[in-house]
Amino acid sequence: MNGAIKLNQGKSLSKRYSRKIGRMGNSLGVSLPKSLAEKMNIVQGDEIEFVENGEGEVLMRKVRHLELPENVRPEVLEAFYDVFEEDKAIFDDLKDR
Repeated sequence: MNGAIKLNQGKSLSKRYSRKIGRMGNSLGVSLPKSLAEKMNIVQGDEIEFVENGEGEVLMRKVRHLELPENVRPEVLEAFYDVFEEDKAIFDDLKDR
C-alpha cells in the first residue's frame, strides 16, 4: 500500500454527540439530543446512571427498576445485565445462527 491507510467507508462503529454544560439550580446539567433519547428509550423523569470503566470511559444508560423474585439477588441480575451489554454483539450473532 506504499504507506497509505485504507479507511473503512462503511458503517460507522460509533456516533458522537456534543453538548455544552449548563447550570441547573446549584448543579450542572446537559441536554440530550432527541435522537439519542429516543434510541435509549428515555423520557423526562427517567433515571440514568453513569458507569466508568477501567480505561476511564463513561457509559451512560437507563436505570432499570425491577421487582425481583425473592430468590434472586440484585447484584447477580446487575452482573448479568453488565455482561449482556458488553457482549451484545456476540449474543446478536448467536441468535442469528
